[in-house]
Amino acid sequence: MRQSLLFGKTKKETPKDEVSVNASLLLRAGFIDKLAAGIYTFLPLGLRVLERIHSIIRKEMDNIGAQEIRMPALLPDDPWKKTGRWTKPGTDVMFQFKGHGGAYGLGWTHEEIVTPLVKQYVQSYKDLPVAVYQIQDKFRNEARAKSGLLRGREFSMKDLYSFHANEEDLERYYEKVMLAYSLIFEQCELTALVTEASGGAFSKYSHEYQVVTPNGEDIIFACSHCNHYQNKEIVENPACPTCGKQREEQKAIEVGNIFKLGTRFSEAFDLTYLTADGVAAPVLMGCYGIGPSRVMGAIAEIHHDDRGLVWPETTAPFQVHLLVLGKEEAVHTQAEAWYHDLEKAGITVLFDDRDLSAGEKFADCDLIGIPYRLVISKKTGEGAELKARSSSDTRIITMREGQKLLTHV
Repeated sequence: MRQSLLFGKTKKETPKDEVSVNASLLLRAGFIDKLAAGIYTFLPLGLRVLERIHSIIRKEMDNIGAQEIRMPALLPDDPWKKTGRWTKPGTDVMFQFKGHGGAYGLGWTHEEIVTPLVKQYVQSYKDLPVAVYQIQDKFRNEARAKSGLLRGREFSMKDLYSFHANEEDLERYYEKVMLAYSLIFEQCELTALVTEASGGAFSKYSHEYQVVTPNGEDIIFACSHCNHYQNKEIVENPACPTCGKQREEQKAIEVGNIFKLGTRFSEAFDLTYLTADGVAAPVLMGCYGIGPSRVMGAIAEIHHDDRGLVWPETTAPFQVHLLVLGKEEAVHTQAEAWYHDLEKAGITVLFDDRDLSAGEKFADCDLIGIPYRLVISKKTGEGAELKARSSSDTRIITMREGQKLLTHV
């Protein structure tokens, strides 16, 4: 991609009402644009990152046998009235409005939609288990939306729902999802701590995946002695319930959560199956969420320095940022050759071909935070200067060396 043609530009200043690190950096670097509080446009750079996160999630969901679907975001009121959630939490969470044909709301979660959907296809124990997921924009009427991508009124969400004949099968799948989530966050280079949290009306506990950062909105109690973590909302004693040692309070970002729903929704929609003995029994459910846009915000919160973003190789918008410096025709011809040869080798490149000073190009390169920088100038001869964004070391490499190194990124 030629940077001269890239839609969106870097900015020197952040909007005054944005206080979070992720919003400041992503806005300045040209990854997102703010329409209103908690509502953002993903510009080409930002969309590339988001889609890479989606791909990581899809791979791990497919690996545990889940099948991708896409449910509507515009939802009629009837299913919500069956569970009572049209009025409670109602408009505290859900955007609701009148339209032709009745009342509607924008989806903030999908239990009320997926349960009657699955009911159409499950009749006996032979039809179970079932696991379906979607990646879709969600809408929540957040009272405060001042943390960039960490708390939006519209945001990307992966929700997975599983359906089981018995508790043992639900438990087996629950553990599979826990492992898949660990793999997802590991690939995103986030240290996500499995944290006990409230199970609400469904179970004694749920599990959250929390990333510790000074700008997190949640507070967790962390035990460094036995690596046990609890959300503050369920803490009854500051001492660790596992080893009895004192725990430390830490701020964190919730990037995922998993619940055992039991029969809460299957009973509301009469979702049953026939056992091997021909007896009707309620289906057990589990739900498992990850917010890809929140994951993107968390990566920005964790992976940055005083110059800008420092994207992990797995989620970066491009593998290489290629800069050409100077006005010499031979230098530009050489840079064009590197650009075409790298792309031909399957390496994704953002090519800064803009007519700007070296200082401006270096500043934008650091702000955008692509893992590797290649500089071609009169000083580099027939080679290019290679520098990793996370390092201060530089060296001159040949095209063949560059292709060999970067095809493994």
